[in-house]
Amino acid sequence: MFKGAIVAIVTPFKDGKVDEDALRKLIEFQIANGTDGIVPCGTTGESATLTHEEHDRVIEITIDAVKKRVPVIAGTGSNSTAEALRLTKHAYEAGADGALIVCPYYNRPTQEGLYQHFKMIAENVPIPILPYNIPSRTGVNLLPEMVAKLAKIKNIVGIKEASGSIKQMSDVIDLCGDDFAVLSGDDLFTLPLLAMGGSGIISVISNVVPADMAGLVDAFVAGDLVAAKALHHKMSPLIEALFIEVNPTPVKAALYLMGKIQYEYRLPLCKMSDANLEKLRKVMVNYGLIK
Repeated sequence: MFKGAIVAIVTPFKDGKVDEDALRKLIEFQIANGTDGIVPCGTTGESATLTHEEHDRVIEITIDAVKKRVPVIAGTGSNSTAEALRLTKHAYEAGADGALIVCPYYNRPTQEGLYQHFKMIAENVPIPILPYNIPSRTGVNLLPEMVAKLAKIKNIVGIKEASGSIKQMSDVIDLCGDDFAVLSGDDLFTLPLLAMGGSGIISVISNVVPADMAGLVDAFVAGDLVAAKALHHKMSPLIEALFIEVNPTPVKAALYLMGKIQYEYRLPLCKMSDANLEKLRKVMVNYGLIK
């Protein structure tokens, strides 16, 4: 159901508020450059610092701007099952095509607790759901055997896998079957995951170079491994630069340098150090993104 190069889109701010005009322009930039789907209110969208009203509004803006041209997979996760359920219900009622739900963070539930969390939401909201496994942020790892158990729930249709383990990604693919979408949560793993039978990527770098990430996936699907490999190596230095500080700090700085958004974050995130900003600038110049 969900495949290809899907962008985890940033949330632009202006004078402390969501910059709705800039967000709509970013969405048009994505669609014009071949992006296969859009995820608002993920980690890259600074969901942790959005108010509930802003969270709902960003999803509504995205759905309205996309106009069904590509799927919208709304970020609706929380470490409270009740809150995640409310957010997911809103996304469904607003017209989202799917929901990306991060494993509950900080409270570190057991595997059974994770299962009950996702089961509760899936049984109460008839929307396609992708759990999001990112142990480095949540403190808990959704194991392949539990993913396979969740895959038996009708509307849990895939996973965003960001464990950082190729073996874990491979195990999930082996256990869950061809109808279950395994999407990388790490740009650098896109090509290896596709080679193992994965479905695509929910990407940070697509914010900056959507055509290249979409081109990598399209080339692989077309059987042009030479082109896919070339794009992988072309993007690798930029991927590294975009994670020189915690995401989404560098990617928002990159979009600012490209003239697409204001250079603005919500605390506790803040602007990059001068040294790291200069490193990012040099990589972008070498890539041909800025002069």
